[in-house]
Amino acid sequence: MSTKQTYDQLCQLIWHHNRLYYVEHAPEISDEEYDLLFKRLEQLENEHPEWITPSSPTQRVNESLTVGFQTVAHRIPMLSLANTYSKEEIEDFIRRIQKLVEKKHFAFTAELKMDGIAISATFKKGVFVRGVTRGDGKRGDDITVNLRTIANLPLQLYGDHIPDVMELRGEVFMPRPMFLQLNEQKLQDGEPLWANPRNAAAGSLKLLDPQEAAARGLSIVFYGVAEESSGTLTHQSQVVPFLRSVGLPVLDYTAYCQTIEEIWQFAEQVRTVRSSLTYDIDGIVIKLDEWKEQKRLGVTGKNPRWAIAYKFAAEQAVTRILDITVQVGRTGVLTPVAELEPVFLAGSTIARATLHNEEEVQRKNIRVGDVVTIEKGGDVIPKVVSVDFSQRPSGSQSWQMPQHCPCCGTLVVRVTGEVAVRCPNEEGCLEQQIRRIQYFAGKNAMDIDHMGEKVVIQLVQKGFVKRPADIYILTEEQVSQLSGFKAKSIHNLLSSIEKSKDVTLERFIMALGIKYVGTGTAELLAARAGDIETLMRMKEEELLQIEGIGDKVAQSVVHYFAQPAHLEEIKRLLVLGVKPQFIQVQVFTEHPFQGKTFVLTGSLEHYTRSAAASLIKERGGKVTDSVSKKTDYIVAGADPGSKLDKGRQLGITILSEDEFRALL
Repeated sequence: MSTKQTYDQLCQLIWHHNRLYYVEHAPEISDEEYDLLFKRLEQLENEHPEWITPSSPTQRVNESLTVGFQTVAHRIPMLSLANTYSKEEIEDFIRRIQKLVEKKHFAFTAELKMDGIAISATFKKGVFVRGVTRGDGKRGDDITVNLRTIANLPLQLYGDHIPDVMELRGEVFMPRPMFLQLNEQKLQDGEPLWANPRNAAAGSLKLLDPQEAAARGLSIVFYGVAEESSGTLTHQSQVVPFLRSVGLPVLDYTAYCQTIEEIWQFAEQVRTVRSSLTYDIDGIVIKLDEWKEQKRLGVTGKNPRWAIAYKFAAEQAVTRILDITVQVGRTGVLTPVAELEPVFLAGSTIARATLHNEEEVQRKNIRVGDVVTIEKGGDVIPKVVSVDFSQRPSGSQSWQMPQHCPCCGTLVVRVTGEVAVRCPNEEGCLEQQIRRIQYFAGKNAMDIDHMGEKVVIQLVQKGFVKRPADIYILTEEQVSQLSGFKAKSIHNLLSSIEKSKDVTLERFIMALGIKYVGTGTAELLAARAGDIETLMRMKEEELLQIEGIGDKVAQSVVHYFAQPAHLEEIKRLLVLGVKPQFIQVQVFTEHPFQGKTFVLTGSLEHYTRSAAASLIKERGGKVTDSVSKKTDYIVAGADPGSKLDKGRQLGITILSEDEFRALL
């Protein structure tokens, strides 16, 4: 007779063999023996369903079909990394840290930069309870059900020192052999092929049927700890050994480095083995090893100051230019595009490459018919690097930018001081309308699913959508007139449009398409303004008080909201139910720092200099580099310099870090 203890022991035994097979790649038993153990477990659970727990090895794929994916907030934001492309840029990164930390020597860990899908995984008392995509870094899709189908993800950790709560960072990927196998099957079935393993993995994670997701053969690795309740980990170099010790799959290649030469040596080692790996990487990640220093350095925009990615040189391919066409952007800028003989490059087939602008075409002397070298680094749009003039066909002619817009025929304009050539017909140019709507509905903005380029083109060409607000008055009858749209696809698009009304403030700001405002800047504006009405009223001097906002951005924002057409469009969007989420903003009025001038000197324990400066500016103060009679306060940390002595001579108020924090 079987007991609950027998059942628990069998679960632990199967997880033991799972770990040996998927993580350590050292199985102790045959597949047949493993299958017998698994069948015995299924038999016991049929006899005693009350014994089944979410961490049972049988519970990977038995969930029912989901209706969709819930969006959830990350407890700790998932940051993206700034990129470098040379040894010199890595050295610049190290010098920045030396300046911020005010130390000359410290250690780094170097790891592989996976080219997969970043996820966050939470374990409670060793049991996997939630998995979430990176999303926009603050919110992501709950993909717990599909992550449970990944064979090398243990649903139950083992060991004696597992924290009660752990939030980990990892990467989901499709191994190359599986990618090739599934693409071969798609070819036989006459289906469109995946461009690369990363796209295949992303699509597989979003499948609504977990059974189908399980068949995709995804894998996962872990490399980071966002939070762990025990507080025993203090350095990044401890992370991979710890994760491996509790049964989690980790990256094979890591290095502990104390000099730029050691970092570079690791990068070169990884470069030589890159092609032999069964998964895609595009570089290495360099992280300051000590967590205490990481926390003190903090973040800037969406990037941590304490880590950076070094990306390998872009892959190149040779092909021929069949034609040079002109694309009209959402702001009216005309961009030449090379139409290429299709060529496989960096995991996908390339048929077009940007030529940037007329000056670039003339500088590189690019012509139709030329044999050219193109390159693509990461997700960067392919570009033409060079021309093989020895193969230039006779009779070829230099390319010239057209004098009239290729879409609407309007005479193009050249703005003094700008390289760009523009079509000034903002309202009547169909191509500009299409690009603006496409941008508005895009992933970084309103994120309207099922509203890709082909759909937007049809909506604009049929006259159903001219401005963004028109999206929210689309009817079922109008959508039914789009090519390929039937009952289900009509419902999907209209549901996505309705869902997009609940949008974060920073995404809404992005969707407006304000010149010079990218995702990081939109976040800064949202955090300071709190709501769209406040942002619309902010003056240039108020915007300049925001750390990270310069003259160009401030002027652009003020100019945008000074246009009556823009204000009217925002009003329409709000009336039609678009609700940018309000952000609670702490407003400092009559703060002791208001109008005061500060100088920072020495090393602060709780803040970097830039973080302290930002806090001062938020409260109406000003930060300068030099001490003078106009200085009101000097904030002195450990090992202050000559600024402190000069301040004492001038009788300036000196604040310790504790006194500074109290005044904040």
